[in-house]
Amino acid sequence: MGITLKQRDESTVICLGGDIDISSAAELKKAFVDALKPGRAVLVSLDSNTDLDVTAIQLLWAAEHEAKVSGVKFGLDGQVPEKVSAALKDAGFEEFPFPA
Repeated sequence: MGITLKQRDESTVICLGGDIDISSAAELKKAFVDALKPGRAVLVSLDSNTDLDVTAIQLLWAAEHEAKVSGVKFGLDGQVPEKVSAALKDAGFEEFPFPA
């Protein structure tokens, strides 16, 4: 499954499927860098994700932070599996899910 980008009219959706871990870090970072462009919202779809490791969570945090600094809307697209939601909350994402 992996990492895919989908372009919509005014947003880019980064779809994360399966396990996203350190072996996916470079690909995930590139996806966030490519998606974080002024004028386009960035949405992250986790509905087919089964697990995020600490590396993926750190990259998600960094992308959300960069979006805030750049004035880019950043949020979630779709449902988040309970296991993934719990991992993100355990990592300190108190306001998870991010509003778009």
